[in-house]
Amino acid sequence: MAYEAVIGLECHIQLNTRSKMFCGCPAEFGAAANSNVCPVCLGLPGALPVTNRAAVDAAVRLGLALGSAIRGESVFARKHYFYPDMPKNYQITQYDRPLCEGGALPVRLGETRRGFDLIRVHAEEDTGKSFHPERHGDRQVSRVDFNRAGVPLLELVTQPDFREPAECAAFLTTLRRLVRWLGISDGDMEKGQLRCDANVSIRPPGQPAFGTKTELKNLNSIKGVEKGLAAEIARQTRVVTGGGTIEQATLLYDADHDKLAIMRTKEHAHDYRYFPEPDLPLLRVDQAWVAAARADLPELPWDRAARFVARYGLPDYDAGLLCDQRELADYYEAVAARTDGKLASNWVMTEVLRVLKERGWSLADCSARVPAARLADLLERVLARALPGPLAKQVFAWMVDEPGDVDALLARHAVSVRSSDADLIPLVQAALDEHPGPVAQYLAGKTATLGFLVGQVMKKSGGQAVPQAVKELLEAELKKRASAG
Repeated sequence: MAYEAVIGLECHIQLNTRSKMFCGCPAEFGAAANSNVCPVCLGLPGALPVTNRAAVDAAVRLGLALGSAIRGESVFARKHYFYPDMPKNYQITQYDRPLCEGGALPVRLGETRRGFDLIRVHAEEDTGKSFHPERHGDRQVSRVDFNRAGVPLLELVTQPDFREPAECAAFLTTLRRLVRWLGISDGDMEKGQLRCDANVSIRPPGQPAFGTKTELKNLNSIKGVEKGLAAEIARQTRVVTGGGTIEQATLLYDADHDKLAIMRTKEHAHDYRYFPEPDLPLLRVDQAWVAAARADLPELPWDRAARFVARYGLPDYDAGLLCDQRELADYYEAVAARTDGKLASNWVMTEVLRVLKERGWSLADCSARVPAARLADLLERVLARALPGPLAKQVFAWMVDEPGDVDALLARHAVSVRSSDADLIPLVQAALDEHPGPVAQYLAGKTATLGFLVGQVMKKSGGQAVPQAVKELLEAELKKRASAG
């Protein structure tokens, strides 16, 4: 019997606020172990938490971007469980009255776009980080770093709408782009800034009831999420087809060895003994706060990509790539405002992104050397056929390392562009005289030989002629010779 998977995701987004969720300790990554701690985030007796407004504002911004309903009054709760990296033995989170409810994230899947529905987005604090001997092999005991304990998190919980691991990977890629676009998180999974737990079950296709679910943890990369889900779906299918039953449990996935291991029997909500956090008041977000956050919201990436398609005539793929980063979209649009949008798209996606990759630069590094206006000036020369393509790419390479406009760079490198008829006609005539065979073939109707003749003129010009100008002059001269013949 065939089975389909039913998958829901719980995504934890670490916010890039300066301080932690309920205290003033720095929330930076990479500090010396246990240096960014205080009585509040260590849970010492008598220490009282204070909610970080910047973290709440980030939650409101994300909720608005996702179309969630923003609750005017939400409640923080204590979620109790024992784990070595939870210094208080409870986590301050939200339970039955979360800040954001509903909404959806639009995700591109191939040629289509689909919205995946959300249950909630709520604010909470992170735990510390454990370092175990079995993973590192360089110590005899486990160690705990509490620097991360108390760092602000947003937990985004989806409906169980996913049926394929690839859909989950696409969702996480889109979510990472969104939180970076909004500027609320760096979304770096290797640094734990975006983490994902997945709930998965299987059932016969068309059956409305869900099967028994398991939860996968330790999914620390988008590829790991996809591989881990595929492994668990395969495991559950083997169990069920073999006559067994699935037990509700939490599993760890080892991406390095593609192995699953049962961690513990899955807890239920009542096992956590939720109750309202007595040391924190109601979290009130009034309409003025929501309105200010909405006014500050940038154009969302999927909306901007759609506008690029409509305004500049870009293919969906190109528009999506340019809107992968907000800075890249800004740079592209600044170039496109001064020249042809499609040409600008081609150059940003090829030459600019190539430089970033080869040099390990950020876009800010590149744009500081080649501002949008400088690149647009170069592209205007290309549009006007004042620069051949290969030479234009060489000029761009000079721009990356040298000051000056196009003319100054050409002069500095002793390069002259041969685009006038007076410069090119002698070269055209010489090429035709030297290759009577291809000329005869062209005149006999084999027009493909024109490309060969263009190449010969380009050689004679030392690559400094504009191919389109050469092509037009060749066609005119060949037409003359056909009439004379």
